[in-house]
Amino acid sequence: MQVLTSGSLSRVTLHRPAAEPGRQSFLQLHESPSQRQGIVLHCKAQLQGQETRERRPLEEQTPQVDDDGPSSDLPCMMIETIKSALRAARNSLGETTVSAYDTAWIALVRSLDGRDGPQFPVAIDWIARNQLPDGSWGDADLFLIQDRLINTLGCVVALATWNVHMDQCSRGLSYIQENLRRLGENDEEWMMVGFEITFPILLEKAKNLGLDINYDDPALQDIYAKRQIKLAKIPREAMHARPTTLLHSLEGMEDLDWERLLQFKCPAGSLHSSPAASAYALSETGDKELLEYLETAINNFDGGAPCTYPVDNFDRLWSVDRLSRLGISRYFTSEIEEYLEYAYRHLSPDGMSYGGLCPVKDIDDTAMGFRLLRLHGYNVSSSVFKHFEKDGEYFCFAGQSSQSLTAMYNSYRASQIAFPGDDELERLKAYCRAFLEERRATGNLKDKWVIAKGLPSEVEYALDFPWKASLPRVETRMYLDQYGASEDAWIGKGLYRMTLVNNDLYLEAAKADFTNFQRLSRLEWLGLKRWYIRNNLQAHGVSEQSALRAYFLAAANIFEPNRAAERLGWARTAILAEAIASLFERNADDDDGMMERFVGGLASDDWDWDSQARESKDSAERTLLYALDELIDLHAFGNASNLREAWKQWLVSCTKESHGSPGGDTALLLVRTIEICSGRHGSAEQSLNNSEYAQLEQITSSICRKLATKILAQNGGSMDNIEGIDQEVDLEMKELIQRVYEGSNDVNKVTRQTFLDVVKSFCYVAHCSPETIDGHISKVLFENVN
Repeated sequence: MQVLTSGSLSRVTLHRPAAEPGRQSFLQLHESPSQRQGIVLHCKAQLQGQETRERRPLEEQTPQVDDDGPSSDLPCMMIETIKSALRAARNSLGETTVSAYDTAWIALVRSLDGRDGPQFPVAIDWIARNQLPDGSWGDADLFLIQDRLINTLGCVVALATWNVHMDQCSRGLSYIQENLRRLGENDEEWMMVGFEITFPILLEKAKNLGLDINYDDPALQDIYAKRQIKLAKIPREAMHARPTTLLHSLEGMEDLDWERLLQFKCPAGSLHSSPAASAYALSETGDKELLEYLETAINNFDGGAPCTYPVDNFDRLWSVDRLSRLGISRYFTSEIEEYLEYAYRHLSPDGMSYGGLCPVKDIDDTAMGFRLLRLHGYNVSSSVFKHFEKDGEYFCFAGQSSQSLTAMYNSYRASQIAFPGDDELERLKAYCRAFLEERRATGNLKDKWVIAKGLPSEVEYALDFPWKASLPRVETRMYLDQYGASEDAWIGKGLYRMTLVNNDLYLEAAKADFTNFQRLSRLEWLGLKRWYIRNNLQAHGVSEQSALRAYFLAAANIFEPNRAAERLGWARTAILAEAIASLFERNADDDDGMMERFVGGLASDDWDWDSQARESKDSAERTLLYALDELIDLHAFGNASNLREAWKQWLVSCTKESHGSPGGDTALLLVRTIEICSGRHGSAEQSLNNSEYAQLEQITSSICRKLATKILAQNGGSMDNIEGIDQEVDLEMKELIQRVYEGSNDVNKVTRQTFLDVVKSFCYVAHCSPETIDGHISKVLFENVN
């Protein structure tokens, strides 16, 4: 089957029908008052009215595709490969890469039984096997001079100490001699962690070994000066009194009280999950728990060791985040549930660390854990963030020398999943947004802990589109361009990779999934447009661009292939509601029984619509009566009486709205239609029998009514009663979010999400300009994923 793309389909100029007096509908509210070209796909059928009764062709209801077409899942092999990786890592303490620097410190440990040799000869073997062609050690794919020099110097010192592999040692030494002068080239934002503390110590060891290095090189003088300044600032008594991040770089310090420091070992036996610091401490103390920790590390990494280990919380949480933002998390629900359950066990009232066994908490892992756990229904308290605030400022680690962009970015994302009473999140959001805005204004969107090509775009998207106005498929489409996969590198004492977080197969699978979505969406839109044209809805106040927006809002929220009925039910309902509302506005002063004919037709399943339509003198009314009857037949799925009642209530609400917009009632009509199309029910009576469902309806109607009023004002409507709407909506959104994610089992979880999806679509329209929406339609539906 030929794949339809936006490039293979003609475009036509879409001219707006003559303006009708009265209220704009939800879909029209953000259209420019001037005539614009629409983002549309051409269909040979022409806009024409049909007053004779005509049932909708089957192909308009269900797009016909090949067996391997857009309704199929991703290739099983691709899914199973990712599943296998996720399952294999569930007992892991983190899937990361080996650090030559940390391995060198392990290689330096002398035999604990008194022999003159290394305690870990396998570390020497790893160093010998992993030298790069240019003589250096470090990340082979991304060059940063600090990474190459500190890894290379560490390995050269280790080999020279034991007088082994001297040819490789000589090549490494030559690399240092030739490149030492380049130290000043390093970007200040991408400094290796603790470099100014640890690099001079390695130079001192090299000097003691008699290695030929220009120790007076001008490039080193700045490093020496920074070390003295940093050491002078370190509170020696404090670092011996409680666990701090200073434990991570102990190998760069001298004159330490080991008896006091060893009491801060992690349960796994390390000092702040640092193999290098732990190796140095083992050399000084011979502590058995440190020995066991290092043996575990090198056994798990084929003789080497990572720069930080364990990183089990970090690994699991960021993997879930990436899979979710790439839009493919639904394929891995059981694995994600297991990962989140693991993280939940490691979230304490004081926060969370990157490693479940590390006692020093940080705001980055805490924010990521809080956000994902709350979105998945876990009971987590926002009070955890108070431990990362001092004098009105938030920090990632206590005593940090500079702020992390990604830590504040992730905290900003977490702060928006707020419940009523989460005042701490409001303060966190204000601080993080101000920080991110300042960094954007200065053009400094690099982070000290990760080198990611898409990070600036990620931050800008988060600032431009708050979570309540960010639609799932829009975010995913943007993230497909932002996600760096295996190209992204993390910054520790050297560069390292997180293979379960930054994975090329994730990106390949996500692109395939999104391409399938686009193929299906284009087919659905063509069928929907045929329905739109056949019912002559343009003549009834609905532009083709407005119809496309209705479909886009539905597809951007409900995108799974097996939920086409819900998606199309949402879109058709929105379009037809706009047409009927426009009809009533045009005939607001004519009391000829039009409303009674519509409501009467909805009163019973056996109503004679043909006879009722013929009684009408208005051709528009006849067309819309036919269209409404047809829509109910198409989407009721054996539940016609409930769908009729939903429309009846909406029609009655239209007559009551003499001012403003019936946005709240339209939102409820959409929710009920989606629920009926899904088979989950959605009757109007449901709210009478279920108090939680009734509360969801009430809060949804209230929010959407306010947002519709705001949109009307933005488009030239009355400015009365709009002051304070944003604050009111924010307060009600908190209640809705809590009811959706902490609600009881009295209301289906997917049903609760439906309420939120509809509300977020209203938030999105209220937040975005018409040009922004049109740009998203083009990018999400019609621009192929590269």
